[in-house]
Amino acid sequence: MKRFSAVVLVTSLAWTLALPSPPWAQPKRVVTIASGAVDGVYFPIAGLMSRIASDAKDLNVRAVVASSGGAIANVQLIRAGEADFALVQNDVAYYAFNGVALEAFVGKPVKSMAGVFTVYPELVHIVATQASGVKSIRDLKGKRVVLGPIGSGTEQNALQILGAHGIGEPDLRVAARLPFTTAAEQLRSGLADAAFFTTALGAPAVADALESGKLTLVGVARAATETLERNYPFYTSGEIPANTYKGQERAVAVPAVMAMLVAHARLPDDLVYRFTRAVFDNLPQLHAAHPAARSLTLQTALVGMPLPLHPGAERFFREKGIAR
Repeated sequence: MKRFSAVVLVTSLAWTLALPSPPWAQPKRVVTIASGAVDGVYFPIAGLMSRIASDAKDLNVRAVVASSGGAIANVQLIRAGEADFALVQNDVAYYAFNGVALEAFVGKPVKSMAGVFTVYPELVHIVATQASGVKSIRDLKGKRVVLGPIGSGTEQNALQILGAHGIGEPDLRVAARLPFTTAAEQLRSGLADAAFFTTALGAPAVADALESGKLTLVGVARAATETLERNYPFYTSGEIPANTYKGQERAVAVPAVMAMLVAHARLPDDLVYRFTRAVFDNLPQLHAAHPAARSLTLQTALVGMPLPLHPGAERFFREKGIAR
């Protein structure tokens, strides 16, 4: 009897050791979410995602947020394997995945990233001085225009919008490439007639510029936005609501791209599935991170998605009946 009991005990112990440890007993995997500047929009949204993921008991990860230079830098971090998730503009993601348009990616496609979901619209703000007389995009012919920072998504947006109106760079008196803060200063000082800013609603650079009362927002005709939507998979129609900025009495229709979350393609499917599920199970928390995050719902999560979905994200949306 004693010998039999010993055999049972040893056998039971062997089986126990062979069983996988429960999630709470396993070491937590560290995952990095690349965001943006600490005073920008990406950083607080990534921060809430990291908290949601870290608190999810069935995910068993410790998510950390990395501040960065923004969308292009974040794609580079994904390519280098230094980030697991990243927030990027969907147009930048499209250029990177296909190896086109931006110098950082031309001929060097980044196939190691996959889409998870889109988060909020980044609207193309076109700001003009009242003294310039610019009322429409066609009025930019012969004007001094800031197209955005050199090598940026905004620069591409500006050239694409001008192209949809039959305007090429040679048609401008000056085509400058400047950071947002410098562009705003040039508008206020009258050194530029107009400037493009692709950013979330209420962006400080745009708000500060419009505080002067000497600038105005320029809309884009619906027909031109539809042309952009036909030609590029990342555009969607947007609107800057009335009274978003000082002196803005009417809503302004503009094209928009989407801020989106991407994942490294080699991340385990189950991890991405559980990460995505945790975010959508806790949307009220995410919405509190920043006003822009309130745009994210199950129904909007794949709007403007330009990349193949990560299989883990695809599984989640398929279960929810959400199709691209």
